[in-house]
Amino acid sequence: MKLSELVKTVRATQTAGNPYPEREDSPFFHDPEIGSVHYRAQDVRPSGLFVAIPGHSADGHDFIDEAISRGASAVVVQKTVGRDLIAIQVENTRKALGKIAAKFYGNPSMKLVTIGITGTNGKTTTSYIIESILASAGFNVGVIGTINYRFSGKTFSNPVTTPESLDLQRILSEMVKDGITHLVMEVSSHALDLFRIEDCFFDAAIFTNLTHDHLDYHGDIETYWLCKKKLFTDTLVSGPKKEKAFAVINCDDARGKELSETLSTKCIKTGSNPAYDIHIINSTLSPEGIEAAISTPMGSFHFKTGLVGKHNVENILCAAGLGAGLAISPERIKKGIESVRVIPGRLERIDNDSERSVYVDYAHTPDALKNVLLSLRPITRGRLICIFGCGGDRDRTKRPLMGEIAATLSDIAVITSDNPRTENPLDIIKDITDGVTRNKIDRYDPLELTCHFNGRGYVTEPDRKRAIELGISASRPGDTVLIAGKGHENYQIKGVMKIQFDDRQEAKLALSSINSAG
Repeated sequence: MKLSELVKTVRATQTAGNPYPEREDSPFFHDPEIGSVHYRAQDVRPSGLFVAIPGHSADGHDFIDEAISRGASAVVVQKTVGRDLIAIQVENTRKALGKIAAKFYGNPSMKLVTIGITGTNGKTTTSYIIESILASAGFNVGVIGTINYRFSGKTFSNPVTTPESLDLQRILSEMVKDGITHLVMEVSSHALDLFRIEDCFFDAAIFTNLTHDHLDYHGDIETYWLCKKKLFTDTLVSGPKKEKAFAVINCDDARGKELSETLSTKCIKTGSNPAYDIHIINSTLSPEGIEAAISTPMGSFHFKTGLVGKHNVENILCAAGLGAGLAISPERIKKGIESVRVIPGRLERIDNDSERSVYVDYAHTPDALKNVLLSLRPITRGRLICIFGCGGDRDRTKRPLMGEIAATLSDIAVITSDNPRTENPLDIIKDITDGVTRNKIDRYDPLELTCHFNGRGYVTEPDRKRAIELGISASRPGDTVLIAGKGHENYQIKGVMKIQFDDRQEAKLALSSINSAG
């Protein structure tokens, strides 16, 4: 593709190297053929276009010389470049990268029914349920999310919830070539703020909820909220699909209800209120899952699922709302819901013969931890033990909040490390215990906990492996143990090293020790 054609969708504020002037016989005529697009200088190939984007730890503009040395034909910048090269200067190179990537890969989102899901919690679970509903209706489905991206029986690791725009458009292009018809994508607030979904055109957008998270990045909850809203107020209502696009909003969430009342596009409201388009008629929650009936404009249906907890009722309603918006029959929606067996790291039950209920969950925000503990409490015969930590180099303000929630809603809180990264784990634990001690509960010594505990309290153990062993060994038949924070992750980040670690495997090892002792 010619450079002039590729950058037609971006608004250049300045050019250098006299790219593609009007007269092709000009001695300064430069309109090279572009064979690839890059935002990492080390990946640049001959005839490539390098887009220099500023990052959090490095600035692509500092690597322009490397890109040129590797054969870049031109660069896109947002700073003046004092070099003899072909440069297109724009206001925002992140935004430009999204537009250029979409153009380079042939606007693949236009060839897919593209569904975006945003919200603090529930995105992954909702995406799995929607994937199942769409598959039950006979569609070929691709998914991009926190756990992985997958299509046509192939699964790939995904380091971030929503990939960088160039990677995203490449993945969408591969899906189109493979015959995928529907794309389900988790859309993070970072992706919205960093223009990763620029020129990605959506047929539908789903809002799950908004609670405390990512304030280290956004600064405050209102800024975070405004960022989330962009998917509905900006992205969904612009572009070539805007006339038929629709939103699905969880109106049991206060921010969702507020959003639903301001949208100009078609909006499907979900929740517990009978006035909402998609609502629960009745529901029964148990350790085995959820049994309920859902009302839709096309009729009601009864379903059973192994997914546990009230928060999953909201996720199921959002998924059903998407199905209704695409005119999928209630029978197919029901089949899709019931076909979901387990979602990795989302209240994932660890099978055992010790009469203990052990769950691993990704809950790493105050609201997510609260929802999971509230879901487990009524289905727990004995005591509720919560093992959790908070990530390092991330939002510190949520640490005491999570500590207070764990101390309030569980019988024993085992406070440990999550991904400490470059922070001292003991400093993170101190921030958490500042919230725990607001409840004036007992502090146990680890050895004391393994012998007995009769009152509510907490214990600290920085080593996550030992913390899991401690929490499970302290449990008795009838107790429930929640291991929260990392969910599906099979690693732990200590310093700058990523080491193998899986809560599910550690829980199985700890349970096997109990079975052996018993």
